[in-house]
Amino acid sequence: MSFSHLGLSDKVLAAVAATGYTTPTPIQEQAIPHVLARRDVLGIAQTGTGKTAAFVLPMLTLLEKGRARARMPRTLILEPTRELAAQVKENFDKYGIGQKLNVALLIGGVSFGDQDTKLTRGVDVLIATPGRLLDHTERGGLLLTGVELLVIDEADRMLDMGFIPDIERICKLVPFTRQTLFFTATMPPEISRITESFLHNPERIEVSKPATAAVGVSQFQVPGGREAHDKRDILRRLLRDAKDLQNAIIFCNRKREVAVVYKSLQKHGFSVGALHGDMDQSARTAALDQFRKGEIPLLVASDVAARGLDIPIVSHVFNFDVPHHADDYVHRIGRTGRAGRAGTAISIVTSLDTKSIAAIERLIGQPIPHAEGDYSVSPDASSDSDQPREHRSREGARDGSRGGRKPRREPRHGEREPRHAKGADREPRTAEPRTGEPRHSEPRASEPGHSEPRHSEPRHPRGGRNRAPQPQASTESFAPPAPAPASRVPSIGRPEPRRAQREVESEPADHSHLPAFLLRPVRARI
Repeated sequence: MSFSHLGLSDKVLAAVAATGYTTPTPIQEQAIPHVLARRDVLGIAQTGTGKTAAFVLPMLTLLEKGRARARMPRTLILEPTRELAAQVKENFDKYGIGQKLNVALLIGGVSFGDQDTKLTRGVDVLIATPGRLLDHTERGGLLLTGVELLVIDEADRMLDMGFIPDIERICKLVPFTRQTLFFTATMPPEISRITESFLHNPERIEVSKPATAAVGVSQFQVPGGREAHDKRDILRRLLRDAKDLQNAIIFCNRKREVAVVYKSLQKHGFSVGALHGDMDQSARTAALDQFRKGEIPLLVASDVAARGLDIPIVSHVFNFDVPHHADDYVHRIGRTGRAGRAGTAISIVTSLDTKSIAAIERLIGQPIPHAEGDYSVSPDASSDSDQPREHRSREGARDGSRGGRKPRREPRHGEREPRHAKGADREPRTAEPRTGEPRHSEPRASEPGHSEPRHSEPRHPRGGRNRAPQPQASTESFAPPAPAPASRVPSIGRPEPRRAQREVESEPADHSHLPAFLLRPVRARI
């Protein structure tokens, strides 16, 4: 069957023929007639089967009649991510060349002022993410009472991202008599509950079993190491050994892991880009455009790139992290093998991913075989795998020192010994006498009447003048201290503190520099 038998308008058929498509996909063939008949549709199909054109083409035909009003869009399309929303807008621009339709995009990362200006002019098609759409409605700049057609795309992804409460709020703002199109790749119980609440006697179109992998995708698994750098080393070896590798998407579970893998591949000379939810919208768009144009063959991404992105030719998909949910695995490997092409999906599996792999195999109904070849962790990669092997230091293996440092060289004859930052093994220096002695000082050893040298008493670290001086270690030979005078022993029956005991054992301090009122005796109260 061709597109001419589906009931599309002449303008839409001309735009489809200009793009080179002649035969509709199964989801398009079954969904388009029901959409043109104003029926609610529940479409279940795996990713890459043309679900976007299944609702874009009939919407263009229906919107040829009518006129948009200010701040009241005629149709509303909800997408879970900014990239999917921008991709749907590109489909409207491609297939709606011969029509004068106003298409607005409400996503995060763009100023509210530009979006308000477009809404004021009147919008025929409004493509939005749930969060930004609710922001405009709460500000009073958007009314949803004129929506005739509501499209909820990638509903299972909405569930994973926590948008279901927002979807329920939006459905209460649109008219009850609307037409609703509901598209998803998987059908968890929560999605089934929503379809029963928001759809009115829908036409269920299921072109494939829920959560089935694409037929042309070859799936493999590779055992990973215990540490994170082991997995990065295995990933680089997989990229170098891959056959017919044109480009690849590398999926990670966390945004932080995306940045780490991106820097690691970039350090080893790979041309790579990054894509995750914390990036600016301009950086996300630039990375996706470079990957589509072939300027960068590798793209490290989170699950933001796992749903619905139309990148026609992706030869390989690597799961650096096995997804926690089995449904995400189906969406990830669906980025390759699109439109009947062949593709390869390889997952790096550690001992912690055993349950996740078992759940994935139960969902897709087939085991994932192990890849051929030995990808065990090499011994030299376990020490520092994020540095190129030719630049690694092997000095530690030669001299036995830790961290590859060279041993300390002994000074030659006549050469000054180098200084050390921490003098734990140096001999303590003897304090040199300073020029200009204080006013109250004891006679030096060279003066008559002095029998033994005097050791300088150190000052307290915080500079308190009335603090008791601490005993200083001497380099002289140890001699037992002289007994303390009887006047220094306290007469109170309490035990003396340790600091006082050290003061008793040391030689008496010179308090001649203290004022007279500080030397007065104090009566102890018992």
